[in-house]
Parts: sequence; structure tokens; C-alpha cells
Amino acid sequence: MFDGQSLRGWDGNFDIWHVENGAIVAESTCEKPTGTVYLIWQGGEPGDFELKAELKAEGPGVNSGIQYRSFIQQPPARGGGGGGAGLGPGAGPFGAGGRAGGRGPAGPCPSGQPRGTPNPAANAKWNMGGPQADFDGANRYSGQYYEGGTSRGIVAWRGQMVRTEEGKKPRLLATLGDRDELAAYVKLNDWNQIHIIARGNELIHILNGHVMSILIDDDPAKFRKNGLIGVQIEGTGKVNFRGLWIKMAQ
Repeated sequence: MFDGQSLRGWDGNFDIWHVENGAIVAESTCEKPTGTVYLIWQGGEPGDFELKAELKAEGPGVNSGIQYRSFIQQPPARGGGGGGAGLGPGAGPFGAGGRAGGRGPAGPCPSGQPRGTPNPAANAKWNMGGPQADFDGANRYSGQYYEGGTSRGIVAWRGQMVRTEEGKKPRLLATLGDRDELAAYVKLNDWNQIHIIARGNELIHILNGHVMSILIDDDPAKFRKNGLIGVQIEGTGKVNFRGLWIKMAQ
């Protein structure tokens, strides 16, 4: 998927995304924030596949992940954040979940310089929605199943196997492990291997050889059988992707 030297075969804002030391890189700072932006693979819209990649997130304020079976959506409202209904971490089948949202910090940057404002319109043509294997620098969300651009938001937190059905709330089927114990397998400010298995309505997220979340998507109104693949940055910090590999189902 990535030749290690150029962004050939990818599409996005190349003022933000570039190649550095054999990796796809983007950086967002307080003074010059990117907002939530994506780089989209141009190799098709796979349905059933296995994808592996190495990801390094630098800084506790950065959020990232890999989109798959995704689509282009309207740009987010200025100052908005992610979120949605799902199973709260450790809250049982009917808890509420959501990623951090709101307007974020106010006032000048730590450097003393004015705080910058992202321009969603500049990246609207690449604004993705749909399933994401989530990852963040603070290791709160890494490994979970998150869905942007829909009403679902976080569906399966790290450590959960969840089933969705039409007209019903997500249901916890099994616990894969303690959420905090699984977090210990995630490497902060270092390379992590992400492994996504998408096979029919079963979506599996694996980090560094450990199953982090599983979604059995039996909701025909919201299930997506195929779509775009992309990588993401939001918040502040730096993300690095390398070794991207995909095996399509025959």
C-alpha cells in the first residue's frame, strides 16, 4: 500500500501529509493545528480483507487511527468533537460512551504564541466517516472500534466483543480482557503493529498481537460491506505510519 518513499497511490492534503524516514507522517501543533484530517488510499474500496500497519503516535494530545469501509462525509462543524452512543468502558451493556469532544483548550499556546484555528473547508474533499481502528497518544482509545460520521460513535471499547442489531442498543457479548491490562500492550511514543480483520459482519482489531475489540455488526441499516481506507490525525502531536500491507479476500 505504501512504497516507503512517496505518497504515490494516496490522496490528501500534501501540505499536511508527507514522507519522512520511510514513514507517512503528519504533525499538528497548537500554533498550526490540522484539525481532523485524512489521507486516503487509492487502491479501491475493499470489503473483506486483512490489513497490517505500524503506527507511532507522538505526544499525549494526538489522536489517530485507520479508517476502513469508510466514505466521504461533510466536514465537521468548527470546534466540534467526536462522540456517540456505545458501551462505556466497564459500564456494562447499556452504558454511554464517546470520545472527547467540545471546543478544547482556550487562550495562547504554551509557547506564548496565539492558538491556531483549523480550516475544515481546506480538507473537506478528504473528510472521512465510517469504521476506525482507533489509536491515541494518551492510550485511552487505542484498539477500540469507533465510527465517525454516523450516530454510533464508540461501539466497542478496548476489551469488548459487541453485537449490534437493528433497532436495539449495542449488546456486550463477551469481555476480551481488562481494559487497563490490555492498555499495557500499547507502546507510547513508539511503533505499534495494528492488525485489522474485516470478514463479513465480523470486525476485529488487534494491537501488538493482542485482540483489543471485536464487533459483530448485525445491523443491516448501518452495516457497511465495503469502502475507503485511510489514515488520520487530529488533536496535537505527530503520527507516523509505515509497513502498510493488505490482503484482499479472494
